[in-house]
Amino acid sequence: MSHLNIANLPRINAPALASLIQSPAASPTIAVVDVRDDDYIGGHIKGCVHAPSSSLDYRTPELVRTLADRKTVVFHCMLSQQRGPSAALRYARERERLLGKDNGKCLAEGEGETDGAQKVCVLERGFGAWLQLYGEDERLTEGYDRRLWEEH
Repeated sequence: MSHLNIANLPRINAPALASLIQSPAASPTIAVVDVRDDDYIGGHIKGCVHAPSSSLDYRTPELVRTLADRKTVVFHCMLSQQRGPSAALRYARERERLLGKDNGKCLAEGEGETDGAQKVCVLERGFGAWLQLYGEDERLTEGYDRRLWEEH
């Protein structure tokens, strides 16, 4: 059984993620998974994988396979309080199940990097925090529609 739980899943804040996304060296080694459902409209992090939380029962094994070569996988929902952390934990456990304890290791908060281990983390404060900082930045956000967010 995985040593990961909701409490020790690593977190990453929006400025740190933006920095990683913009870094040419880190860019191919990171994946962002947006698990918002109907609330996905109005914008998303550029280059993210949209995997609605309602589809994770069957999409998680596919995500494990397609993201296997990434060093860091960041999950988020609107606030990253429920869906994002739950999806990250589900992904980490499925990765370990499919790839085995040694090859499927995911790092917990505070653990140092090891060969083959993948860092699975959660975007702190979710897309809401991202939107406040980078909503109108086309280098980092795609599909932003200010009108949808002004109503909230």
